[in-house]
Amino acid sequence: MARLKRQICRLVLDYFDKTYTNELGDQWQTVREVLTAPGLWQYAVLLNNFQNHTETRKHLRMHGYDQLTHPTFPESLHCYINRNPGKFPGQRHQKGMIKEYYILNASSILPVLALDVKHGETVLDMCAAPGGKSIALLQCASPGHLHCNEPDFHRSRWLQETLESFVPLPHRNVISTTELDGRLIGRTNANTYHKVLVDAPCSNDRSWLFSSDVQQAAERISQRRTLPAIQTELLRNSYHV
Repeated sequence: MARLKRQICRLVLDYFDKTYTNELGDQWQTVREVLTAPGLWQYAVLLNNFQNHTETRKHLRMHGYDQLTHPTFPESLHCYINRNPGKFPGQRHQKGMIKEYYILNASSILPVLALDVKHGETVLDMCAAPGGKSIALLQCASPGHLHCNEPDFHRSRWLQETLESFVPLPHRNVISTTELDGRLIGRTNANTYHKVLVDAPCSNDRSWLFSSDVQQAAERISQRRTLPAIQTELLRNSYHV
């Protein structure tokens, strides 16, 4: 833990202290404590229905994980969390191998549940990389077509890898991927989709707090001022697709 704390980018933390103290007041100290201590971060384990995960379930329960349940959850959604901080070990990407589970923040499931996708519907995941919400959506329903879009070239490759790792080849015929600017999709795909998921680009504070590149950190502080405008444009465009 001490080693991780030494890696915190001082420039970013100073910026957060100034900004979030004004926004959150006394609550910022509690948020700050969690944000700067990776050991306190909580992750969820989403099981992949394209794999047999009987042994994984047993392993999760042995390590204190419980399945998230709610009357509104699809029966096919199997997501586990541990009330204690920590992270379940992930599985490495291996070409031709379908992973048994996906590690993500439990809160990432909420927009997927809110979308309430039904079997056979046409769905657009407008800002899809790295692919966690697309994978979660496929655990909830079998869409007629799932369009996963990611404009950034490197993140698009990451998305492709995620889909290859979690969806068997015969099931990928209902999935398409593109690298389009989400703000322009409505011009060419008007009234095409039943549902649209917009996980708009955000500041991603937790990850770049530990940036080792001070120059890049300064650039991201500057770039975050443009994010609200981009998020607004993406949301507006989603109404037209």
